[in-house]
Amino acid sequence: MLICPQCKFENPNSNKFCQNCGTSLTHKVCPECSTDDVPVNALRCHNCDTECGTVFWAIIAKKTTDEALGVEGDVGDVEDIGDEGEISSLSPLSPSSQIALGSYLDSQERYQLLDPLPTQTETDTINDVGVRVLDCQPYQISPIEAILAGQQADLLTPSAQASGIPHLAQLYVALQSQGEPGIPPIHDAWQQDDIQVVIIEDRSNWQYLLDLWQQETTSSLKILHWCYEMTQLWAALEPVNCRQSLLELSNLRLDEDQTLALQRLYVESSNSQPATESPEDAQVQTSAIPEEPLAIQALGRVWQALFRQSQRTQFGSVVQMLGDLDVGKIETIAQLRSRLEEISIELEALGNATLPAIKEKDTAVPTIPQSDEPEDIISKIDDLPTVVLAMQLSSLEDAGRTDVGRQRHHNEDYFGIETKIHKLEFPKSRVLEGHGLYILCDGMGGHAGGEIASELAVNTLRQYFQEHWIANQLPTEDSIREAVYLANEAIYKLNQQDARSGVGRMGTTLVMLLIQDTQAAVAHVGDSRLYRVTRKQGLEQVTVDHEVGQREITRGVEASIAYARPDAYQLTQALGPRDENSINPDVGFFDINEDTLLLLASDGLSDNDLLETHWQTHLEPLLSSGANLERGVTDLIELANQYNGHDNITGILIRAKVRPNLES
Repeated sequence: MLICPQCKFENPNSNKFCQNCGTSLTHKVCPECSTDDVPVNALRCHNCDTECGTVFWAIIAKKTTDEALGVEGDVGDVEDIGDEGEISSLSPLSPSSQIALGSYLDSQERYQLLDPLPTQTETDTINDVGVRVLDCQPYQISPIEAILAGQQADLLTPSAQASGIPHLAQLYVALQSQGEPGIPPIHDAWQQDDIQVVIIEDRSNWQYLLDLWQQETTSSLKILHWCYEMTQLWAALEPVNCRQSLLELSNLRLDEDQTLALQRLYVESSNSQPATESPEDAQVQTSAIPEEPLAIQALGRVWQALFRQSQRTQFGSVVQMLGDLDVGKIETIAQLRSRLEEISIELEALGNATLPAIKEKDTAVPTIPQSDEPEDIISKIDDLPTVVLAMQLSSLEDAGRTDVGRQRHHNEDYFGIETKIHKLEFPKSRVLEGHGLYILCDGMGGHAGGEIASELAVNTLRQYFQEHWIANQLPTEDSIREAVYLANEAIYKLNQQDARSGVGRMGTTLVMLLIQDTQAAVAHVGDSRLYRVTRKQGLEQVTVDHEVGQREITRGVEASIAYARPDAYQLTQALGPRDENSINPDVGFFDINEDTLLLLASDGLSDNDLLETHWQTHLEPLLSSGANLERGVTDLIELANQYNGHDNITGILIRAKVRPNLES
């Protein structure tokens, strides 16, 4: 079946357009130049030559036995999913084949080779090879994807003995089910004869850990944090005997947030030994072969290799830790983690810390233990208070769009965006100062009424903050309220001058976001909303609508009863119809402590729980730096027209990415 990239609807393989939303299943839009007729099986855009194809990493390996893979216990099996999920539907490369660059890896001509395979003499000396492949049928769901989707829906229980699933693929499936982001997601897999093929996310262009490790601007505490992440990965990889994956330097990568990740998995054999070659050393990687079962001392040797190859000096506490590791004084992962935590606290107390103290992954906000007496820190670790570490802005991007919808004849929505970025760059540091004002108004009052009110409100607010926003300082609550009251007064006076009355009085809702570096303020009147999306918290509605139903809920009425009223969606306040004594704008403040996507939305976009239903497909992917916000807001407008369309539709997207303040 074909999965629509727009609405995720399942279509028959013969469909050329999604039967649910009409999106093309044969062509796509170039993210760079927006050309909309790029074939889905093309690697590059024919208009601008940007690489926009769906590329994966293919591992072609000699099949091994269960004993060689060394899977201990229940790593998570995959049940047979029936005829539609036949794993052996593709015919893989046979060991004697020679497939040229540009040829296909499978008989169904889905995966096209983008890298040359090694010659037969080369493959005689290695267990597997890795190459980039182009997925020429990117909307076709694979059997492995069907299995994982079934697990997420609780339709299947993991089952490692499913027929036809390569052993190597079982390991990816097991680790992926644990939600470990450091492991590349699996896309497809099959096997035939003595060859197994596994298709995973392509991380070949991700930054090498070694490259950032050796930079002078990388702090000692950041290095400790990566070491700690390795211990977490070690614990996840140990049950499936894939610890070797951490011992290949070229396999250690960083994602866009500088979090440690693996390019692929390496499976230990009974003789494996850690390899520590640099990224440039090997075009084709092989699993290392030790003399004895791996112990945590192997991690210490990897860290020593990273220091050696980066020509970076080891600092005192780390030298002692590596020595204790080598002689066996540190025997368990728990002891190693504890030692890393102690060193991080010691560095912070000495004034050398530039990153949060190392804590478990599910810590909501990075924290640093603090104490006035450095010599007592380690012994008093449990009694130390914590404070949130300051973050700094690394990028601030935005995009906005408004649309009349499918039923209205004119657009009463209006929005304004004003962003200023000031960059300071020095040899060892870079500071980004961001200043953003984002205003969205949904007017009311009919033609020549609603659109006048919304535009007047936006322009009044913009002018106010141009005059009253002090540089590098977020406006106060009083200042923000004053601005809102001025906007209300401007519309109210116009109503009075025109002698408008009753429903003829024009007005507008308001939602406004102000950003100064990593601090933000929001003000709103009416039912236009601010949403926030983060990887940790998912979708959050920041504002609460000013409408009758919500007012009744705050008074203690059950939601089902409150919204059963015929006037439940009637606004309790808006800008313009009455004087300032009749409005009470909500004003709130929050910090941006992690990468965040913010969305200002008129009710044409938020009605009928549209965003709550589709945020994972239309908002969450936009957290990535590679996602195009202009395209993202266009997709939201199209989605709202498809499911709502009864009202004007407006959205403003803001993507704020942050990093620890290395200069604080």
